[in-house]
Amino acid sequence: MLNNLFALLRDLLRPRHDLMLENLALRQQINVLRRGNTRPAFRLRDRLFWVVLMRIWAGWRRPLALVKPETVIAWHRKGWRLWWRWKSRPKEAGRPRVPWQAIELIRRISAENPTWGAPRIHGEMMMLGYFVSEATVARYMHKRRGAADAELEDVSS
Repeated sequence: MLNNLFALLRDLLRPRHDLMLENLALRQQINVLRRGNTRPAFRLRDRLFWVVLMRIWAGWRRPLALVKPETVIAWHRKGWRLWWRWKSRPKEAGRPRVPWQAIELIRRISAENPTWGAPRIHGEMMMLGYFVSEATVARYMHKRRGAADAELEDVSS
């Protein structure tokens, strides 16, 4: 009884916002217990609640009853690890893609001008504002049958 009296006096002297945060923390734990599990399972939103509460309220450990304070700190560290892994992921690996319009244009110029090679088409592409390498132009040009291919086909038939 005396212990409860001292707790009441202490609560009367505490700032109102501390009491509100403690009330919020206790209500959250009651909601976890109401889910009916024998061992309460903390969902992601429950964990985020405690991590945020830890960041904004110095007395967050006092009303904590369902988990250890070390567990909340571990959740916070795990969140930071996930955030930094996401933040430092490679944006796009490899070379930038060649625009589809450029590939179509290379094929069209190559088909309409059969005597032009990759260097000439590359020059035309640069004049049109498409900055792709000569090797890229050669890769996407129409494949032409040369004299050697025609001779091999004649010999095989």
